[in-house]
Amino acid sequence: MPEEVLPEEVLPEEVLGVDGISVSRSGRRVLDDVRFSIRSGELTGLIGSNGAGKTTLLRAVLGLQPVTGGRVLVAGRPRRRRGRLIGYVPQKTVLDPDVPMRARDVVALGLEGHRLGMPLPNAQRRLLVDRMLRAVGAQEFADARVGHLSGGEQQRVLIAHALVSRPKLLLMDEPLANLDLRSEQEVVDLLARIATEQRIAVLISAHDMNPLLPVTDRIVYLADGRAVSGRVDEVVRSEVLSGLYRHPVEVLRVHGRVLVLGAPAVSAPAVSAPAASADEGVRS
Repeated sequence: MPEEVLPEEVLPEEVLGVDGISVSRSGRRVLDDVRFSIRSGELTGLIGSNGAGKTTLLRAVLGLQPVTGGRVLVAGRPRRRRGRLIGYVPQKTVLDPDVPMRARDVVALGLEGHRLGMPLPNAQRRLLVDRMLRAVGAQEFADARVGHLSGGEQQRVLIAHALVSRPKLLLMDEPLANLDLRSEQEVVDLLARIATEQRIAVLISAHDMNPLLPVTDRIVYLADGRAVSGRVDEVVRSEVLSGLYRHPVEVLRVHGRVLVLGAPAVSAPAVSAPAASADEGVRS
């Protein structure tokens, strides 16, 4: 009897390919030959301190920042400016308490951003909005004024707004900033579940990787415009980060948290910018 041949495992689709992009501004190299990819269903952390180039990289992926080299591929094709394949939650979105909009109204705005022609019928719009509100656990405050919601609740609404048009890629710029520990963990768990259930590639920028460690599939670690990427255990190693920072770096794991420490030989100015928290960069 011939041996049964099992089909090869089908790899998830590559949703985002960043192929050697560089960005220069005012004669300064902000990003330098950055390369990584993300597949459907993966949650990837984009880690780096303030000034490392995280927002510039996200803007380059969105097509809002011109690049001086390399290219960005979305679903295997050169990226067009925004487009419906990409959902985006920007950094520090302020929702004014006086704005007379309900949570469901904010989510509904995401349906028309990339659509041409006639708007969807009201019944169909409501169905899509209600479905997305349930997906992010926001149905209980769907009819509340969005400006009156807590920080964690507002993040759920903004995520639903970005996802309601069913993109393949979700970009989030510092979504955990200014959240308390409980809301932070709730948002992280929510994004991990959405990535898995909806097969969306999620890229989250953060200066501290520790909240993401239990759920992240891969990380992209940025320092001085350069990047290394891979699984956490591949990237967060003393020899790898020492090469990235071009300074001696020590990685410690203490009570489930990661600390990235600069060696004593590194001067304070060189290490103060890359770090401020448990693993956001080199410390003195």
